[in-house]
Amino acid sequence: MSKALIIIDLQNDYFPGGKFTLVNIKEASENAAKVLKYARENGIKVIHVRHESLKSNAPLFEKGTSGTIINSVVQPLESEVVITKNHPNSFLGTNLSDELGDIKDLIIVGAMTNICIQGTTRHASEIGYNVTVVSDAVTTRDFEFDGVVVPAKYVHASTLATLAFGYASIVKTEDIVY
Repeated sequence: MSKALIIIDLQNDYFPGGKFTLVNIKEASENAAKVLKYARENGIKVIHVRHESLKSNAPLFEKGTSGTIINSVVQPLESEVVITKNHPNSFLGTNLSDELGDIKDLIIVGAMTNICIQGTTRHASEIGYNVTVVSDAVTTRDFEFDGVVVPAKYVHASTLATLAFGYASIVKTEDIVY
Protein backbone atom coordinates (compact mmCIF):
# COMPACT_ATOMS: atom_id res chain seq x y z
CA MET A 1 0.00 0.00 0.00
CA SER A 2 1.28 3.40 -0.93
CA LYS A 3 -1.55 5.54 0.48
CA ALA A 4 -3.67 5.70 3.61
CA LEU A 5 -7.07 7.19 4.27
CA ILE A 6 -7.40 8.62 7.76
CA ILE A 7 -10.98 9.21 8.91
CA ILE A 8 -10.94 11.49 11.94
CA ASP A 9 -13.64 11.78 14.60
CA LEU A 10 -16.78 11.02 12.61
CA GLN A 11 -18.42 10.04 15.89
CA ASN A 12 -22.00 10.22 17.08
CA ASP A 13 -21.55 13.35 19.22
CA TYR A 14 -21.08 15.37 16.01
CA PHE A 15 -24.33 14.15 14.43
CA PRO A 16 -27.93 15.23 15.13
CA GLY A 17 -28.88 13.99 18.58
CA GLY A 18 -25.26 14.20 19.75
CA LYS A 19 -23.76 16.73 22.12
CA PHE A 20 -22.02 18.94 19.51
CA THR A 21 -23.74 18.78 16.11
CA LEU A 22 -21.65 20.13 13.26
CA VAL A 23 -22.81 22.17 10.27
CA ASN A 24 -23.18 20.03 7.12
CA ILE A 25 -22.22 16.86 8.99
CA LYS A 26 -24.59 14.77 6.87
CA GLU A 27 -23.05 15.94 3.59
CA ALA A 28 -19.46 15.78 4.83
CA SER A 29 -19.90 12.28 6.26
CA GLU A 30 -21.59 11.03 3.09
CA ASN A 31 -18.62 12.32 1.09
CA ALA A 32 -16.26 10.68 3.58
CA ALA A 33 -18.18 7.44 3.01
CA LYS A 34 -17.62 7.77 -0.75
CA VAL A 35 -13.89 8.24 -0.20
CA LEU A 36 -13.92 5.28 2.21
CA LYS A 37 -15.64 3.07 -0.39
CA TYR A 38 -13.07 4.15 -2.98
CA ALA A 39 -10.19 3.41 -0.60
CA ARG A 40 -11.53 -0.05 0.19
CA GLU A 41 -11.95 -0.85 -3.50
CA ASN A 42 -8.49 0.42 -4.47
CA GLY A 43 -6.16 -1.06 -1.86
CA ILE A 44 -5.72 2.11 0.18
CA LYS A 45 -5.07 1.45 3.85
CA VAL A 46 -7.93 2.71 6.02
CA ILE A 47 -7.36 4.05 9.53
CA HIS A 48 -10.22 5.30 11.68
CA VAL A 49 -9.38 7.73 14.48
CA ARG A 50 -11.79 8.38 17.32
CA HIS A 51 -11.55 10.84 20.18
CA GLU A 52 -12.18 10.12 23.85
CA SER A 53 -11.99 12.89 26.42
CA LEU A 54 -9.78 12.32 29.44
CA LYS A 55 -12.20 14.41 31.57
CA SER A 56 -15.26 13.02 33.30
CA ASN A 57 -18.46 14.91 32.46
CA ALA A 58 -16.79 16.12 29.25
CA PRO A 59 -18.84 18.35 26.95
CA LEU A 60 -18.39 15.76 24.19
CA PHE A 61 -16.71 12.43 23.52
CA GLU A 62 -17.06 11.37 27.13
CA LYS A 63 -15.51 7.94 27.59
CA GLY A 64 -18.06 5.14 27.71
CA THR A 65 -20.87 7.11 26.05
CA SER A 66 -22.57 6.48 22.70
CA GLY A 67 -21.18 9.83 21.52
CA THR A 68 -17.71 8.29 21.18
CA ILE A 69 -18.90 5.58 18.78
CA ILE A 70 -17.87 5.99 15.13
CA ASN A 71 -21.00 6.86 13.18
CA SER A 72 -22.51 4.10 11.04
CA VAL A 73 -22.00 6.08 7.82
CA VAL A 74 -18.26 5.27 8.01
CA GLN A 75 -18.42 2.14 10.16
CA PRO A 76 -15.03 0.41 10.36
CA LEU A 77 -14.61 -3.11 9.08
CA GLU A 78 -13.08 -5.61 11.51
CA SER A 79 -9.92 -5.64 9.38
CA GLU A 80 -9.46 -1.85 9.63
CA VAL A 81 -7.38 -0.11 12.25
CA VAL A 82 -9.18 2.01 14.85
CA ILE A 83 -7.04 4.38 16.92
CA THR A 84 -8.28 6.18 20.01
CA LYS A 85 -6.79 9.60 20.66
CA ASN A 86 -7.09 12.15 23.46
CA HIS A 87 -5.73 15.24 21.65
CA PRO A 88 -6.60 17.14 18.45
CA ASN A 89 -3.42 15.90 16.74
CA SER A 90 -4.10 12.27 15.81
CA PHE A 91 -0.39 11.45 16.07
CA LEU A 92 0.06 12.72 19.66
CA GLY A 93 0.04 9.87 22.16
CA THR A 94 -1.05 7.27 19.59
CA ASN A 95 0.53 4.62 17.39
CA LEU A 96 -0.61 6.26 14.14
CA SER A 97 2.93 6.59 12.76
CA ASP A 98 3.56 2.90 13.46
CA GLU A 99 0.30 1.92 11.73
CA LEU A 100 1.30 3.94 8.66
CA GLY A 101 4.67 2.24 8.37
CA ASP A 102 6.31 3.21 5.07
CA ILE A 103 3.21 4.95 3.70
CA LYS A 104 3.91 8.62 2.97
CA ASP A 105 0.73 9.73 1.12
CA LEU A 106 -2.26 10.50 3.32
CA ILE A 107 -5.86 11.38 2.50
CA ILE A 108 -7.70 12.98 5.41
CA VAL A 109 -11.46 13.31 5.99
CA GLY A 110 -13.54 13.89 9.11
CA ALA A 111 -14.05 16.56 11.74
CA MET A 112 -13.54 19.30 12.86
CA THR A 113 -11.82 21.22 10.07
CA ASN A 114 -10.21 23.79 12.36
CA ILE A 115 -9.31 21.50 15.26
CA CYS A 116 -8.43 17.84 14.65
CA ILE A 117 -8.19 17.99 10.86
CA GLN A 118 -5.89 21.00 11.07
CA GLY A 119 -3.82 19.62 13.95
CA THR A 120 -3.31 16.25 12.30
CA THR A 121 -2.63 17.72 8.85
CA ARG A 122 -0.04 20.20 10.07
CA HIS A 123 1.78 17.60 12.13
CA ALA A 124 1.74 15.04 9.31
CA SER A 125 3.13 17.59 6.85
CA GLU A 126 5.81 18.73 9.27
CA ILE A 127 7.09 15.19 9.78
CA GLY A 128 7.26 14.43 6.06
CA TYR A 129 3.91 13.07 4.91
CA ASN A 130 2.28 14.23 1.68
CA VAL A 131 -1.20 15.21 2.84
CA THR A 132 -4.43 15.63 0.90
CA VAL A 133 -7.51 16.98 2.69
CA VAL A 134 -10.89 16.39 1.07
CA SER A 135 -12.62 19.74 1.60
CA ASP A 136 -16.22 18.56 1.21
CA ALA A 137 -15.59 15.52 3.44
CA VAL A 138 -14.54 17.62 6.46
CA THR A 139 -16.68 20.05 8.43
CA THR A 140 -16.94 22.21 11.51
CA ARG A 141 -19.41 24.54 13.25
CA ASP A 142 -19.77 28.19 14.17
CA PHE A 143 -17.21 29.49 16.64
CA GLU A 144 -17.24 32.54 18.88
CA PHE A 145 -14.34 34.66 20.06
CA ASP A 146 -14.48 37.92 21.97
CA GLY A 147 -18.16 38.35 21.24
CA VAL A 148 -17.82 37.74 17.53
CA VAL A 149 -19.54 34.68 16.05
CA VAL A 150 -17.69 33.27 13.06
CA PRO A 151 -19.97 31.17 10.84
CA ALA A 152 -18.84 27.62 10.10
CA LYS A 153 -18.37 28.30 6.38
CA TYR A 154 -15.77 30.98 7.19
CA VAL A 155 -14.03 28.89 9.85
CA HIS A 156 -13.88 26.03 7.32
CA ALA A 157 -12.65 28.22 4.43
CA SER A 158 -10.06 30.04 6.52
CA THR A 159 -8.63 26.81 7.90
CA LEU A 160 -8.46 25.13 4.49
CA ALA A 161 -6.87 28.25 2.95
CA THR A 162 -4.16 28.10 5.60
CA LEU A 163 -3.59 24.37 5.09
CA ALA A 164 -3.46 24.84 1.31
CA PHE A 165 -0.82 27.54 1.68
CA GLY A 166 1.81 25.31 3.21
CA TYR A 167 0.62 21.96 4.52
CA ALA A 168 -1.64 20.02 2.17
CA SER A 169 -3.32 19.66 -1.16
CA ILE A 170 -7.00 20.51 -0.83
CA VAL A 171 -9.35 18.61 -3.14
CA LYS A 172 -13.02 17.67 -3.40
CA THR A 173 -14.52 14.18 -3.20
CA GLU A 174 -14.92 14.06 -6.99
CA ASP A 175 -11.16 14.57 -7.35
CA ILE A 176 -10.50 11.40 -5.34
CA VAL A 177 -13.43 9.24 -6.42
CA TYR A 178 -13.17 9.31 -10.19
